[in-house]
Amino acid sequence: MKYLYKVMVIAFMLIAISVKAQTTIITGTVIDSETKEPLPFVNVYLKGSTIGNVTDINGNYSIHTSSTAYTEIQFSFLGYKTITRNIIVGQTQKIDVKLFSDATVLKEVEVVAGKGRERYRNKNNPAVDLVREMIEHKKQNRMEHYDFAEYEQYEKLQMSLSNLKDKFKQRKLFRKYKWLFENVDTTSIPGKTLLPIYLQENLTDEYYQRSPKNKKSVVKAHQKVSFDDYVDNEGLSTYLNYLYNDIDIYDNNITILTNQFLSPIADGAPTFYKFYITDTLKNENPVLVELSFAPRNPADFLFQGRLYVTLDGNYAVQRVNMAVNKSINLNWVRELNVEQNFERSPDGKYHVIKSRMRADFGLSKSGGGLYGERVVSYKNFVINYPRSEEFYKQEEKFSKDDLKNRSEEYWSANRHDTLSIAESKVYQNIDSLQKMPSFRRTMDIATLLLAGYKSFGWWELGPVNTFYSFNPVEGFRLRAGGRTTPKFNERLYFETYGAYGFKDEKWKYFVSANYSFTGRSIREFPIRTLKVSFQRDTKIPGQELQFVQEDNFLLSFKRGVNDKWLYNDIWNVDYLQEFENHFSYRVGLKYWKQAPAGGLEFLLQGEDSLQPVPRVNTAEVALELRWAPGEQFYQGKAYRVPIPNRHPIFTARFNGGIKGLFDSQYNYQSVALNVFKRFYLSQFGYTDVVVEGGHIFGTVPFPLLSIHRANQTYSYQLQSYNLMNFLEFVSDQYISANLDHYFNGFIFNKIPLLKKLKWREVATFKILYGSIRSENDPQKNREVFAFPVDDAGRVTTFSLSKQPYMEASVGIANIFKLLRFDVVKRLSYLDHPEVSEWGIRGRFKFDF
Repeated sequence: MKYLYKVMVIAFMLIAISVKAQTTIITGTVIDSETKEPLPFVNVYLKGSTIGNVTDINGNYSIHTSSTAYTEIQFSFLGYKTITRNIIVGQTQKIDVKLFSDATVLKEVEVVAGKGRERYRNKNNPAVDLVREMIEHKKQNRMEHYDFAEYEQYEKLQMSLSNLKDKFKQRKLFRKYKWLFENVDTTSIPGKTLLPIYLQENLTDEYYQRSPKNKKSVVKAHQKVSFDDYVDNEGLSTYLNYLYNDIDIYDNNITILTNQFLSPIADGAPTFYKFYITDTLKNENPVLVELSFAPRNPADFLFQGRLYVTLDGNYAVQRVNMAVNKSINLNWVRELNVEQNFERSPDGKYHVIKSRMRADFGLSKSGGGLYGERVVSYKNFVINYPRSEEFYKQEEKFSKDDLKNRSEEYWSANRHDTLSIAESKVYQNIDSLQKMPSFRRTMDIATLLLAGYKSFGWWELGPVNTFYSFNPVEGFRLRAGGRTTPKFNERLYFETYGAYGFKDEKWKYFVSANYSFTGRSIREFPIRTLKVSFQRDTKIPGQELQFVQEDNFLLSFKRGVNDKWLYNDIWNVDYLQEFENHFSYRVGLKYWKQAPAGGLEFLLQGEDSLQPVPRVNTAEVALELRWAPGEQFYQGKAYRVPIPNRHPIFTARFNGGIKGLFDSQYNYQSVALNVFKRFYLSQFGYTDVVVEGGHIFGTVPFPLLSIHRANQTYSYQLQSYNLMNFLEFVSDQYISANLDHYFNGFIFNKIPLLKKLKWREVATFKILYGSIRSENDPQKNREVFAFPVDDAGRVTTFSLSKQPYMEASVGIANIFKLLRFDVVKRLSYLDHPEVSEWGIRGRFKFDF
């Protein structure tokens, strides 16, 4: 559920769009008239327009348009005669075409290869030879080839509702917003009607030094549409930039929409792509070769399109126009195009001057949807002008307020391109929209359903998914709570809840006060806060869940016996400081009273009998150090949700118990180190790896040992052992590794029937080594608590022996584009009571 805010953004923008209107849909196949084989890269377009497409590797094409101005479709390809066919406006139709060779055209071409007449081969293929030359010259054609480089960069990212029909606009829900629909753009993208709803612009100076490697960005201006009170504006901006990532054609892998696509000039590109020389442009200076390419397997994460390559010895890309095949396992994406243009520097090398990425999202092929476009342009290049080391260390010249308050005159003078009429009105329109009571009510409802909170100005009620739950100790449980917002106080924040269990007839509650030293929200990076809290509530020993509350209703359903709980009283004082470089530290003081509940007992081993102990009292100091270089995240209403990237995250923790402080009963020290890293494997998907180790010094009973995170729910939990029982294993020293691999459909995409379902394969393996020293083992030291037993007197808590705990799973993700199911196999310790060797677990996972 951690991607609910992504769903919120799209849900808001696609509000009930399911209109099927006067859309012309043309599909078909183009083949050679003599060989009957399909022709790739044929230009197919509506005559007299720029609306069109090219055929894929199998000769198939598809065109969708809402325009009614064009009645003919043309097919053109180098070496063949152009053919025109009539179309029926507003209908779905299939037009297959045979192209006839044109000998006159062929005489004018220097090189023509790959018309489908022969089986495709890399060997003796001049197109592949050209690609290998490009690969050989990649290093010298990159910006990093220069010792120093600097330039001005302008970025524009806009999102629009697309293909809005009159029937949609006239719905009762939108009658109050008719003025907004007057800002429709029908000229920017032929065949599409666009209603801009989001726009952000950035103007920066970029500086680069090769050795020692150094980069610096000086932001000169920034503005964007703001949805205050509903979403994290900074996080939304970060996430959209993550979807529309910077594109470098010379990279082996290009990340777009959270997926990696292999570049057509990657080191291993000839293995995955087919290449054809389709034209030579002699009127260009220098002479260019038009190199067409397509994936060998249309379902792989690859591009298709054209590269224009210089023949001046650089073998550089002069421009590129490429798209993704509709067969690719992408969710919601109807169309995705990338265009880049390069300019020749005085030294004869080429650098990109404009990059444009366009994506059209929708629930159906031809209905309304969401269109996004990111344009980045570059000017004022300066090559090999050295800057001092002190220059790269200097702080930003302008404050955030300065950047946001640039005048329209400033933007008009400094934009690299002018805004369309519709784009120029979007800032004012969205600002006016948010002032409308009806819109605010709609967004309040959406926030309640998707984020779990209902705002009442200075107070938020929630989270709603915790209002009702049940468990064996409390039975039926009701809870209600909320927190203050910045409208109450920009520095001081309060949060509270109350809960009641109808079986144990006990009240639980929580109250906290949080002070922000930054004067901003306590959730706005970088955080610097002091939090004081008290909690009296139940808890499953050892359970620390990510991105979900423990009393979430969906987690109430559990397998097996689940009766060993704790009653906790926890006083906490916690100081957190984050820095711009994503290093942070946390220091705290915690006083904790643990009392057994349900079937759990604290039993001290006497000489003749077991003596019950009512509670364990501890007071401890804590220190946590965290470094997450390059970290990006979306700040939700309850959790900060990370946006994955290739950078590792390091977390080190120290806890020290102090005997005698606030009647604390134990002295101990614990240290732990956790490392997370995502490894991208191009066409083979990616792997998330988590390695963790810890050690506890001192003599303590089992409630204070490392209780390994188990899972008895039917939800698949990434950081838990999904077939381990609660409180099954404890250790005072351990090391673990979790590997989760996402194939992104690499296998299923090659199976004819399965690839239509767009399922994606996942596989995991988890291993845990651990042990307990003799002073903490109740079998060797009678001064610590006996391990818990079940109703039959069997021990249910164990230490790990020489054999590690292991489990593995294989699963299918992207079912209905939202669900993931795993078949999990427990590989060790199968003789423990009430354990499951096999299990099926599911979770929601939103992905593109």
